[in-house]
Formats: sequence, C-alpha cells, structure tokens
Amino acid sequence: MYDIIIVGGGPAGLTAALYARRADKNVLIIEKETFGGQITFSPKVENIPGFSNISGNEFAEKLVEQVLNQGADFESCEVLKIIDGDVKTVVTDSGDFQGKSVIIATGAKHRTLGLDGEEELIGGGISFCAVCDGAFYRNRTVAVVGGGNSALQEAILLSELAKKVYVIQNLDFLTGEKKLQEQLRSKENVEIICGTVLTAYKSDGGDVVGIDVKNQNSGEESEIPVNGVFLAVGLVPQNERFADVLELDGRGYALADETCATKSNGIFTAGDCRAKRIRQVTTAAADGAVAALAACDYIDAL
Repeated sequence: MYDIIIVGGGPAGLTAALYARRADKNVLIIEKETFGGQITFSPKVENIPGFSNISGNEFAEKLVEQVLNQGADFESCEVLKIIDGDVKTVVTDSGDFQGKSVIIATGAKHRTLGLDGEEELIGGGISFCAVCDGAFYRNRTVAVVGGGNSALQEAILLSELAKKVYVIQNLDFLTGEKKLQEQLRSKENVEIICGTVLTAYKSDGGDVVGIDVKNQNSGEESEIPVNGVFLAVGLVPQNERFADVLELDGRGYALADETCATKSNGIFTAGDCRAKRIRQVTTAAADGAVAALAACDYIDAL
C-alpha cells in the first residue's frame, strides 16, 4: 500500500511527488499519456522562475528526473475510477492500487470546436502542438485558432517554418501577453484576424485544404486556403470519472479549499483540473506542494 497515490504526471503531480518523498512518504504517480503534462507542448517558456527561457519538454524532463531520483514509483496506465474509504482504491486498466490518500492532478485536455468532421481530421491537418507537428507544414500555409498565450506561442513557432500563418481569434483583440503579441506582429508572414470564428473545415482525401470563417461583427463569410489548423482554444478538465469523490463546478473543475482538500477525506486535487482563476505552470507546482503537505498531515493524523 502506498501513502500517497498521485493521479496525473504533470507539474502539479510531479511537484506533489517531490514534496511527499521529501516527507518520507512512499508515492506512486499514475499517468496515462506523457509524464510532464501539457507543458511538454510549449516550445519556449519564459515565465518559470530560475530560467530565462527553457522548452517545456526540457523542463518536464528535469522535473521527472528529479522525482525519480527521490524514489517515487511511476505507472503508465489509465485510471478508471477511485473507490473511497479508509483505504483508497485506484482502479486502472492495468490493475488496482491502494493508498492511504490520493491527489488528483489530471490537468486538462485540449478543447475542440465541435465542428463537423473535426475528430476525423485530427492528425490529418488538425493539430494541437506546433512543436510536435510544425515541421510537417514547412513552406506551407496554416491557421492558428485562438488568441491567448498558447495560441501566440504556437503561431510564433509556426512563423519560422510556414510560408503563411493566419491567427483566427473570436474576440476583437488578442488576450495573450503583450510581449508575445509584439513578437507575433513583427512577423511579416503572420496575418491576425480578430472578431472572427472558424465555421467549417474543407478537406480532400482526409486532409485539410481550407477553412470557412465568419466575421462576427459584419456577418461576412469567407474561405481561407490552408494546409493545416492548430487549435489553441483552451482546455477541458479531466474530472468526469471522479465526480463521485469530487465536487465539480459548472465547467467540470474540482472544488477544493486552500489546502487542496476535496469533499472526500484523504482525497486532494491540484493543478489545472482544480477550480481557480490562474492556471500556469507555477500555480500548478504550488498546488502540488500544498496538496502533498496536506496529504502528509492527513496521513500523520491517522
């Protein structure tokens, strides 16, 4: 039996493991996809204390190595549900694990637009990661949908590879950091189109060949020929399977107090899956530390 089982291997979960191991608790981290989480998709990060800039993937690798060196156990499998009780049972597709406490740090997944044919085109012209797929669009034309930090970072990276980059933002202004906006606007091959929504994908043989867009102010519709679309329109928390042990808000985020404790004794939550105003790598790490220390206090009081 583990002292603490952590569901999710992003910055929140990994930081929780680090703090728990330093408190001499035995820890298991379960991750179904990539250890490191969403930060691994960021080609350049400039707001992590201690680093003037670092790739998200490099940061994640350093964090994973640090936690491994502290002696945490890792499992690559998918958690199906959590059974609450004096002992917590984490049910996965590779078997059950038991622990005295659980920290849910599942983060969030990429949001899609919900348009016809979208799911079928993922991997055939629709992507969420410029650092992963940008090279496929060298000297071609792409669109980035979104106007926040993630979208601007994607567009900046793509501008170094693609012939032309369109940035499609539904609001009348970009919402990303001013420095990123300035950097993006300095790119001659980038065209920013605000107040506009993507309404349909054009495809040929399973590949994207264009998009239909609509100006929300004038109602004007037009078609833009593109070879690829990168979606950066936010994230969706991955808490559905834990609704019986968590209280969720209207958007599906887990409600917790300042110690990251949930409605279920011994079950904590941390990171982007938690209801809060700011979601950054630093706030995820902070949540992980707080949740781990709270879990340690819970275990010590048993």
